[in-house]
Amino acid sequence: MIPLPGVDNKIGLDMPNANSLNDFEDLDAKGSPLSASARDGIWLLDDDVSMLKALGRLMNSAGFIAEKFSDPLTFLARLEHAACRVAILDVWMPQMNGLEVQARLRRDSPETRIIFMTGRDDPSVRQTAVDAGAFAFLRKPFEDEVLVKVVHKAIED
Repeated sequence: MIPLPGVDNKIGLDMPNANSLNDFEDLDAKGSPLSASARDGIWLLDDDVSMLKALGRLMNSAGFIAEKFSDPLTFLARLEHAACRVAILDVWMPQMNGLEVQARLRRDSPETRIIFMTGRDDPSVRQTAVDAGAFAFLRKPFEDEVLVKVVHKAIED
């Protein structure tokens, strides 16, 4: 147990010996609470900050770690430094719409699963998104459980 300053040291943290790579590999193989989530690479993009916060809380409560973006260009620039496994995209945003972001993801990160969400369900937009490889297309408001199930499926496939 490692004593923590300013914390009730009766609780402490059990951690593998930092000098032993095998301990970390064993911890990862057992599925430490953060290892699976950290690999999920779930990114959220919505220009509505309140929706973005709600989505972030939902993903956290479902056991995922999600990166949140309110700007499509910042979202796309992040691809240079990290992998996006699942992208949850709003369709209608002022600077760049979700279909344009999808096109860039197809080019720069073809393995990314894309889940769209929209408050204005336009059948032609839905069809365009699906034809371009969208994994799912949800109309707002949707049930939290539906999005969580779709994310789990996207990660498993």
